This record gives sequence, C-alpha cells and structure tokens, in this order.
Amino acid sequence: MKILIAEDDPVMLATIEHFLTMENFSFVSAKDGTEALAAMQSFKPDLLITDILMPLTSGLELIGIVRSDPANKLPILVLSSVDQEETVYEALSLGANDYITKPFTPDEFNGRIKRLLKKKKKIA
Repeated sequence: MKILIAEDDPVMLATIEHFLTMENFSFVSAKDGTEALAAMQSFKPDLLITDILMPLTSGLELIGIVRSDPANKLPILVLSSVDQEETVYEALSLGANDYITKPFTPDEFNGRIKRLLKKKKKIA
C-alpha cells in the first residue's frame, strides 16, 4: 500500500516516515499541499496523510481539491496540532476520513492507517 504524506514540519515528517517504515509501507513526502497534488498524479497513493497548517496550499484546501472529484475515494487522514472543534469539523465536512491531534502514539497512528486502508480495500 502506498501512502502520500503532506507535512511541512521536518521533525514530524521524520517521525511519520519512521512509523511507516516500521510497518513496511511505501510512501512519498511533500512539504505542502501543492507538492502533494503534483505527487498524487505520479505516485497514485492508497492513502493521503495531511497536516492542516502548511504553506502554499493548506491541508484544508488539499482535502477540498481531492474531494472536488466525486470519483476520488482516496482515504484522507489529518494529523494536526490544531485541535479546535471547528477546524476538526471543517476537515471532516470537506471529506477527511479521520483526524488525529498531534502528538499521537505509534499505536494510534498505525491503527488508524490500517483501518482506513482496510476500508479502502472493501470499497475497491
């Protein structure tokens, strides 16, 4: 399974990449939503993990763009330090499938990824 990560914080990105490597996932990283959109075309991910606060194209904008194509059923997991109820609600209403507030544990992170990928397999 292939995962696309949109995260601008190098320390958080390294943490996410470490967790994914430990679970033997293939992944590509992007430092903002614009880079993530370009990577989606060539990488064809099975899951998108995005931060909310990023330069150029924010995570919320990225979710909106991905969901603007009704045929795109790509699962989206939001990882963000923004835990305000309205931001969580906005991400979910735009089409995110799940939302984790930073910091998070490896078990929580891996469990949510596996749940979203399992759900995607059932849809496909």
